Amino acid sequence: MRRPGSGQAATVLAQASRAVTAILSGQTADEALSAFDASPYRASVRAISLGTVRWYLRLKPAVESLLARPRTLPREVRALLAVAAHQLEYSRNAPQLTVHAAVDAVKILRHKHAGGLINAVLRRLLADRQDIFAKVDRDPARRTAHPRWLADALLGAWPLHGLRSLEADNVHPPMTLRVNCMRCTPVDYLGALAAAGTAGRLIEWGADFAGPPAVVLDRPVPVAAVPGFPEGQVSVQDAGAQLAAPLLDARPGMRVLDACAAPGSKAAHLLELTGGQVDLWALDVDAGRLERVRENLSRLGLSAHVVAADVRDPGTFWDGRPFERILVDAPCSGTGVIRRHPDIKLLRRPEDIPALAATQLEILEAAFRMLAVGGRLLYSTCSVLPAENESVVERFLAHSPHARAISLPAERLAPGALACRMGAQLLCGGAAQTDGFYYACLEKTTSGTM
Repeated sequence: MRRPGSGQAATVLAQASRAVTAILSGQTADEALSAFDASPYRASVRAISLGTVRWYLRLKPAVESLLARPRTLPREVRALLAVAAHQLEYSRNAPQLTVHAAVDAVKILRHKHAGGLINAVLRRLLADRQDIFAKVDRDPARRTAHPRWLADALLGAWPLHGLRSLEADNVHPPMTLRVNCMRCTPVDYLGALAAAGTAGRLIEWGADFAGPPAVVLDRPVPVAAVPGFPEGQVSVQDAGAQLAAPLLDARPGMRVLDACAAPGSKAAHLLELTGGQVDLWALDVDAGRLERVRENLSRLGLSAHVVAADVRDPGTFWDGRPFERILVDAPCSGTGVIRRHPDIKLLRRPEDIPALAATQLEILEAAFRMLAVGGRLLYSTCSVLPAENESVVERFLAHSPHARAISLPAERLAPGALACRMGAQLLCGGAAQTDGFYYACLEKTTSGTM
């Protein structure tokens, strides 16, 4: 990361404030930060912006407690206060330099008149920071910087584990690798890592689980610098996501559908575990994102039928031949991957969840119609909300006489996996330090229409 000098710190804070303003206005972090791709301080702007977004819902009440009328301030000024407060609370920068840079940054943002206010608020925050944040932190939602609706939902669903999951959302995730078992074993790959001067360890799964262990690096490195990555020995994939392919239990010779395939990590894993000997259809509604699928498969030397289509409209792609295995990695709220995408905290709304659940049910119903009798369908999301997970599966089973749930004992999955009424849930963090994922297995018992 190129570190800005004292004369450039104001520019970095101003650019970060503009990015945060865009995110608060509804843009994703990637969209907002793309505006600064040409900036010589792109890495610093990204780190400060994402850090501010990660902690925004803790920083905002702290700053607003020092303002008489916070909503009357221009949006970029409010964002600058949050950005500067983040630097004061979470960075190692000299506090006084941050205050000076923020006063200069407000001029760059063309709100010169707010310079005195910026100076006064930040100096008071510095002086009374301990007391101010102590008051904010009495509320678990604010302390963990989550929207109240999400904190309440998580604590209500998982009273023994919810707070730990909220806290885990604010911890930077490890870099986890999936070893291509067609080319080497995880143990052999650890040896190759050590020879390259990179340390790693294995995440072992539960007893009797068939999946190979994941490899976690002690320190993240650029993807291109991961030993064996260009040659297709490994891929970057969260440990929790690596459970999907083994749970689907595809066998050589089977016809397999990955119904929501982009960016292709799970499709590639399915092929690796079967030696490439399955007839795999990698489907996604987003044709643009399918390019990532093709790139991943090409790097790994694998092949599949890559199709742009909506699984809810089988007539546009399906030839009528049933699939013996179907993976439905359904679009969801992403509440299980907040540590990787902190903007989800600010962009997701409680009213999104019923609409997502309705779409998930439609996708599940459509996919199940294409499943062969005796075949297995794995339903998964990267959500930690029961409304998108076991509730969707239960609604499906309630009107699906030809379907039954396959037992999925949580103790056989990752350490810390939680048993649900239907399926199993991984919360963020936990003993295996995974993202949040939900899994449920279904089987078609007899033929028939739904």
